[in-house]
Amino acid sequence: MDITSILFPVLSIGGMGVIFGAGLGLASIKLKVEQDPKVPLVRECLPGANCGGCGFAGCDALAEAIATGKAPVNACPVGGAACAAKVGEVMGVKAEEGVKMVAFVKCNGNCDAAKTKFEYYGEADCDLENGVSGGRKACAYGCLGDGNCVRACKFDALSIVNGVAVVNGDKCVACGACIKACPKHIIELVPDHMKVRVACNSNDMPKQSKDNCSNACMGCKMCERNCPSEAVKVTNFLAKVDYEKCTQCGICTEKCPTKAITKRDGAVVLNEDAS
Repeated sequence: MDITSILFPVLSIGGMGVIFGAGLGLASIKLKVEQDPKVPLVRECLPGANCGGCGFAGCDALAEAIATGKAPVNACPVGGAACAAKVGEVMGVKAEEGVKMVAFVKCNGNCDAAKTKFEYYGEADCDLENGVSGGRKACAYGCLGDGNCVRACKFDALSIVNGVAVVNGDKCVACGACIKACPKHIIELVPDHMKVRVACNSNDMPKQSKDNCSNACMGCKMCERNCPSEAVKVTNFLAKVDYEKCTQCGICTEKCPTKAITKRDGAVVLNEDAS
């Protein structure tokens, strides 16, 4: 076999490889997007939880958003004030003090208070149970207690207590993972320092709510009539607290006949134990 018949295709392919490689190299230089030098510096300040609580797809995306002015320096809920201060130094701005928010489960329908429609023997999964006639509880708005929120939380801030999810405010970073995981949509973010909270989410008629759960808000308006700052309003048979008006006096918790309004992070609180 003629050696040239072998060398020619080898050299041809090799030459083409060199040409294509050079072309790609030039293209990468030509099309290279310059990264803001602040991006890696901001990224170093972030905790690396990649929880998505900031509204961006992880810490890398948040760092770029902060560096380009598309997000504030205190956008990371996990890092808190200390993280915001460090990011602020990188960006040359002062981080504003934000109000700490925590997740709150709007349900007091524990195993002692909530009535059930049937026994559920399926997998302990809120989505699956909710797909079976809305779950075992008579109240269609109540916590199913299967722990989807607990499993979604990366910070061990939730637990199931007597059939209802309860949030540990000291561990909660307000990332919102539990809110997304709840098929009943009964978890919301509230100011951590505001302890007066309505632990119910039912919009049923008063008698129906009471029949379903002894801890349910009945829309009786005792809280509304007795609030000195007009911070509590009842809409669709459910009390709501306006935190811009609430002074945390606790009168509504004392007047509530079913203890649907609490003055703690979650579980039912009797008046003599309120704090």
